[in-house]
Amino acid sequence: MDETFEKRKKIIYDFMCDDMYVPMKLKELAVLLQVPKDQRGELKEVMDSLEAEGKIYLSKKGKYLKGEARRLTGVYQAHQRGFGFVMIEGEKEDIFIPEEETNGAFQGDTVEVTLTASPAGKRREGKIVRIVSRGTTRVVGRYQVRKNKDYGFVLPDNQRILQDIFVPAERAKGAVDGHKVVVELISYGGQREKPEGRIVEILGHVNDPGVDILSIVRDYDLPAEFPERVMNQAERVPEFVSEADMAGRKDIRNWQMVTIDGEDAKDLDDAVSITRTEDGEGYVLGVHIADVTNYVQERSALDREALHRGTSVYLADRVIPMLPHKLSNGICSLNAGVDRLALSCIMTVDKKGVVVDHQICETVIRVDERMSYTSVRKILEDHDEEERHRYEGLVPMFELMEELAGILRNRRHQRGSIDFDFPESKLVLDENGTPVEIKAYDRNVATKIIEDFMLLANETVAEEYYWQELPFVYRVHEAPDEDKIRKLAAFINNFGYSMHIGVNELRPKEIQKLLGKIEGTPYETLISRLALRSMSRARYTPENTGHFGLAAQYYTHFTSPIRRYPDLQIHRIIKDNLRGRMNEAKIEHYQNILPEVTKQASESERRAEEAERETIKLKKAEYMSQRIGQVYEGVISGITAWGIYVELPNTVEGLVHVTNMYDDHYDYYEDRYEMVGAHTGKTYKLGQSVCVRVTGADLLTRTVDFEIAFIAKGDTEYGEE
Repeated sequence: MDETFEKRKKIIYDFMCDDMYVPMKLKELAVLLQVPKDQRGELKEVMDSLEAEGKIYLSKKGKYLKGEARRLTGVYQAHQRGFGFVMIEGEKEDIFIPEEETNGAFQGDTVEVTLTASPAGKRREGKIVRIVSRGTTRVVGRYQVRKNKDYGFVLPDNQRILQDIFVPAERAKGAVDGHKVVVELISYGGQREKPEGRIVEILGHVNDPGVDILSIVRDYDLPAEFPERVMNQAERVPEFVSEADMAGRKDIRNWQMVTIDGEDAKDLDDAVSITRTEDGEGYVLGVHIADVTNYVQERSALDREALHRGTSVYLADRVIPMLPHKLSNGICSLNAGVDRLALSCIMTVDKKGVVVDHQICETVIRVDERMSYTSVRKILEDHDEEERHRYEGLVPMFELMEELAGILRNRRHQRGSIDFDFPESKLVLDENGTPVEIKAYDRNVATKIIEDFMLLANETVAEEYYWQELPFVYRVHEAPDEDKIRKLAAFINNFGYSMHIGVNELRPKEIQKLLGKIEGTPYETLISRLALRSMSRARYTPENTGHFGLAAQYYTHFTSPIRRYPDLQIHRIIKDNLRGRMNEAKIEHYQNILPEVTKQASESERRAEEAERETIKLKKAEYMSQRIGQVYEGVISGITAWGIYVELPNTVEGLVHVTNMYDDHYDYYEDRYEMVGAHTGKTYKLGQSVCVRVTGADLLTRTVDFEIAFIAKGDTEYGEE
């Protein structure tokens, strides 16, 4: 069928290339080519394919003309196996670039690409025809000196950069073998030439404490130090709230309120308060957020640096803050027992969890107690007598918080909000940055309370400003791509599950129902991850299109201005509105800047997430490198043609490569996600418990290798113990 289709394409394209060809409509082509009426749909498919490849185009009058292959511009994402993908802004599907068609492109380059194939239902393919601009100008890696030679090479940490960088001795800056370095590219090489560069920074020896994380910081171009002008401005920020700053604000310093955060948190930007309504039927919930904009003026050095950073970055052994510590840990942090300026969202919530009234206002607050998630969990879940006695005056408030949070969570669940509850990793490092423990992050009653309250405040603020029709920053999450969802639906049918997909529409509740059906089954992790991958990526934008994952019509990020620039931007808009400054000039100003602000914030967020993920992978590999030969019990979390992925209870995932399964030749069955021994019949399935032995851990690729030690107890149906 494919061969016939390609032949038809060639015949028609050759016909159109003839000098005698006159532009025609589809019907005219069909008549001329004597295509029967019942086969004109097939002719249309041929024409669509030629058009997608850029070989022909359709005029405004509906006639087909031969044309140059259309060039698309996008960003190249390399793969460590040599091929890559070009991401086109505004398009959901990327373009696959075979290794022989990359034309010397590096990771992150902006390139022009032409389509070479556009098969129905499959990813488009293309070739890079021009490099518009280079996205990679500096590379982080390990310097390796060639023996008895006056040159060396930098071996890139980033596995997407496929070639080593040649460095002549005079450009090595005194680096020695084993140094981690930053190399600036002078040339990008060619078919027979290596890229060439000069070393601009020596980070330290590969084994020095902290150099591994510092390498990731440099690799992602994260700004570790604040410029001098920013620090000078931060130093001038007062340490105490002045009477002048408090003037005109709602004074609620006598309200009982607390902050609830992790034990090691220092930038406390949200406090909560709660009381019963006068009739005793509802709740008055206050979410009080640090008023950072009072100290970070628009266009100031502090503001420009915060916009450049976009977000605080939380790495394994350090935090790279969006704002200097003088602000984030000082005057902007809602520390207990001191006066602080806040922007408060005070909501009246009925017994069904509906916000029936609200007020957004500038306030002065004084937090009563700095609580930790652990303490609140002890009070509410463990009923720890010592903890309850210590915070005796606050216990009724915590119990009221738990009550309302449960109502809010249930209401979100009923409307279809999706909760991908994957265990997050918590790393415990020693003073040298060496991982001594890795465990699953504890998501308890206290973390859920804060999550529920912040979600409600974000929705309330977003809805208020949507209906005011003022320029604003929304956090949006579009519905998944239809093709991806249909593929997911077809895949889960293999396991006996189904999803209802309406005409061009999928409701969040269908994903939620699916997650409920698979909960506790061997396929939970795999299907949950595939469902997550089918989702769009949440982003910031001035246009409100709703949040699919939360099943919310209106959503924003209002609650973390210390660590997220979009929240800071939103506070500035709210305060201009509250103070009557939102005139035509202000509206026009925000309309002009918000598209770029939101685009930059979304990109900064992605960069931070990738850097955080890489540090976790690195520390997991380092942790397991000290445990070679040890045996652990885990669960098969994925099965592929190249091996079995096993996840341990501490969230470490490693690969049992098929080449290490020496007891038999194993066949992979993609439709069932199984591996079956050709001779022994031994079967490995998703969700099966197995015991694995650690055989290797590579800190460069940040991967862990296992081998099967034996089948875990309780799973003898799959083989002998």
